[in-house]
Amino acid sequence: MNKYRFMILGLAHVPTSKEILPCAYTQKVVNLIKMLHHLGHETILYCGEGSDTLADEQVICVSDAMRKRVYGDYDWKKEFFKHDPTDEVYQTFNKNAIREILARKQPHDFLLCPMGTYQKPIADAVGLTTVESGIGYSGVFAPFKIFESYAWMHHIYGLSGQVNGSFYDAVIPNYYDPDDFPEPDGKVDPYYLFIGRLIHRKGLQIAIETTDKLGAKLIVAGQGDLKDVEGRDFSHYKHVQHVGTVGVEERHRLYSHAIATYTPTLYIGPFEGVAVESQLCGTPVISTDWGVFHETVEHGKTGYRCRNMNDFFWASLNVNHLNRDYIRKRALANYSIDRVKWKYQQYFNNLYDLWLNGFYELHESGTKLEWLEEY
Repeated sequence: MNKYRFMILGLAHVPTSKEILPCAYTQKVVNLIKMLHHLGHETILYCGEGSDTLADEQVICVSDAMRKRVYGDYDWKKEFFKHDPTDEVYQTFNKNAIREILARKQPHDFLLCPMGTYQKPIADAVGLTTVESGIGYSGVFAPFKIFESYAWMHHIYGLSGQVNGSFYDAVIPNYYDPDDFPEPDGKVDPYYLFIGRLIHRKGLQIAIETTDKLGAKLIVAGQGDLKDVEGRDFSHYKHVQHVGTVGVEERHRLYSHAIATYTPTLYIGPFEGVAVESQLCGTPVISTDWGVFHETVEHGKTGYRCRNMNDFFWASLNVNHLNRDYIRKRALANYSIDRVKWKYQQYFNNLYDLWLNGFYELHESGTKLEWLEEY
């Protein structure tokens, strides 16, 4: 198996650590490094102070003291993350990352950028083969792109006016560490679950209104405050319990014991990882019927996709008929790091061929195309 060297950019405004659970970007970097480590590749992470990963080397590019000075010593478990590509933290991070990458880079290194145009100044300055390693945002720039879903790839192509495909773009789904989602204990408690930022576009109001009509308990976890969800006060609903931001173990307990998890996202979702996390715990999902959910929620098998309140109400009453063992096994087969790492391996094998004969490079063993299979 081919082995490569990766320069990986973390985020400037938070450490790259499993502790920063509400930040999907950060968790993807943590797990990406773990996957590449398992495959035997060399990884160098450029990150902020306090990072904790399996990278072969961690290069600190911004201090915790600077972050606190610029953003304040706020509680990210309650408040939304603070960041701006033009602020002092990101400008300092970029400057230091450029210097450190230039001091270390070698021919045929890959530069992986997980946060789009925030990190374009680094890519422009260091002159490495740059890959956006998991696109769930709209600010794309690199010549090589890995999207989180086919829905999002085509959405971005449409936004940019791109009418032809690109052979060296790819779709690789988000990936999760099975150690974070152990076998459930089989207990289901009488509540439904919503996990995510408490904002209008996540569809929180649909979860609240549906469970209100059901006369059922709804547990809400995530950053924000029920008293002020972008101007709306949901704190008067007595059936709703907000438990704040939770850690890995509490997240698993909440998912695995819930009747179902609501993901009624109003926007075109690029991946919406809550739906997959829930299924990794064997818990069905009740979602809207657009964006990524057509790829991640198998209607009538791992959950239901809905278009109106009647759909949400009916789905909530009938999810108990779904096979929780099947839901978990399907999610592990498609979204565990043990599966997804081989998709990344094949993608970078293909990309490495560009230093040889490119599109026309042939391999005796072929690829067998397993990396595109879903289970």
